[in-house]
Amino acid sequence: MHVANPATTQNQFEDQPSISEVLRAPHLFVRESLAGMVTALALIPEVISFSFVSGVDPKVALVASIVLCLVMSVLGGRPAMVTAAAGSIALVIGPMVKLHGTGYILPTIILAGIIQIVFGLAGLARLMRFVPRSVMIGFVNALGILIFAAQVPHILNVAWIVYPLFALTIAIVLVMPRLTNAVPAPLIAIIVVTAIVILWHLTVPNVGGKGAMAPGLPGITAFTVALDLDTFRIIWPTALSVAFVGLLETLLTAKLVDDLTDTRSHKGRESWALGIANIAAGFYGGIGGCAMIAQTVVNVKIGNGRTRISTAVAAIVLLVLVTGLSDLMAQIPMVALAAVMMIAALKTINWHSVQPATLKRMPIPETLVMALTVVVTVATSNLAFGIAVGVLLAMVLFARRVAHVIRAERTPSPDGLSVRYSVHGPLFFGSSNDLVERFSYGEDPKRIAIDLTHSQIWDASSVAALDAIETKYREHGATVTFTGLDPRSSSFHERLTGQLGA
Repeated sequence: MHVANPATTQNQFEDQPSISEVLRAPHLFVRESLAGMVTALALIPEVISFSFVSGVDPKVALVASIVLCLVMSVLGGRPAMVTAAAGSIALVIGPMVKLHGTGYILPTIILAGIIQIVFGLAGLARLMRFVPRSVMIGFVNALGILIFAAQVPHILNVAWIVYPLFALTIAIVLVMPRLTNAVPAPLIAIIVVTAIVILWHLTVPNVGGKGAMAPGLPGITAFTVALDLDTFRIIWPTALSVAFVGLLETLLTAKLVDDLTDTRSHKGRESWALGIANIAAGFYGGIGGCAMIAQTVVNVKIGNGRTRISTAVAAIVLLVLVTGLSDLMAQIPMVALAAVMMIAALKTINWHSVQPATLKRMPIPETLVMALTVVVTVATSNLAFGIAVGVLLAMVLFARRVAHVIRAERTPSPDGLSVRYSVHGPLFFGSSNDLVERFSYGEDPKRIAIDLTHSQIWDASSVAALDAIETKYREHGATVTFTGLDPRSSSFHERLTGQLGA
């Protein structure tokens, strides 16, 4: 196992300011701090909304988000990425809570955290390289749709005054960046709309209406169920889902931020740090989480946050709101937060990927994988299902394409006593069956040379196919010689040939 030390990891972020540089430059510190403030406000609607799905009190989810954001600001491998009590985790935990109660949440989160730590320390985060670009784009587009759809209820079946406030929020967010970038436009919009509601005593849905917002902090979460095999049988399926859904969303979001900022992140460090953060949030808060793509977009794309300071400030601001300013936070109109999140959702979607010109140029299989990832994710509201189906379809389509690139060129000798076949293309389970059909067994002479210089053997199916070719020629009284194998393929073939049965 290899875990990079902080100095090594820090070197991977060459193009972004270091924390010391930000602290020495007032304008950078102000930028990071303001980005953190607006991110903290952007966290509130989703964290509170999905707290009901997971079966916990809204304040529990907010406190867990503070812990997650703080821990990841210190330990995480992707600066400026926002981690909190995410909806994807709530959707996984919810069914277990309905069946068995909230007492099983803490052991579930702890077990999920341990799995994530092992995953990160074992270097398994490198497996993310096998997620195709089409699946990644589908993931981003689906999350944008889900986040937008989650805000729609806040502007339906409400008093008429909500709609002017909604329009004002949108206008400020879109117009203010043209006038000044000194303060993030969403922060200005939320402050202005909240001030209007308070000063004019308007009655509109607000944060306080979503759950109790009493000041103060909860204590350490205690175990309320026995830590025995019966508990383990209940929690392990959910814990696995929490661990891998959290890792999947976190690592894909980290890759997205890498692309947005043209910097690199340490995926292994991000994985084990997420496990530690979840365990801490489980004990002090009571629910787990992962990276949140919309709030990360708010921080990185709208607020221009680039360092750990932005996410640390987000956690601190959220802490202040929950403890000392809970009454003020309770008065923030939900329509203002919903409008900000809708714009973030629209900015999350990769619009270039769905433009007619792009779709026309893109290979149909790539478009199909992207579309299916979006459809499954939106239909199930489950990121894991969407990604799994997308990756599976991409694998099948890739294997199908590669299977048909294999070819065997037949060259008879001048005297007609032998034939040489030159095989081109990779040999694996998808292509090896085609290879068997490329030879003229009944017409060829008694000496056959099969040249594999331009091919490689990748699995046992390929060896079995070569054995089948040799057997068919033997039935016609011919001998076969395989030549040109590279050392790895030759060793693999020698180990398995004749040992695979009929």
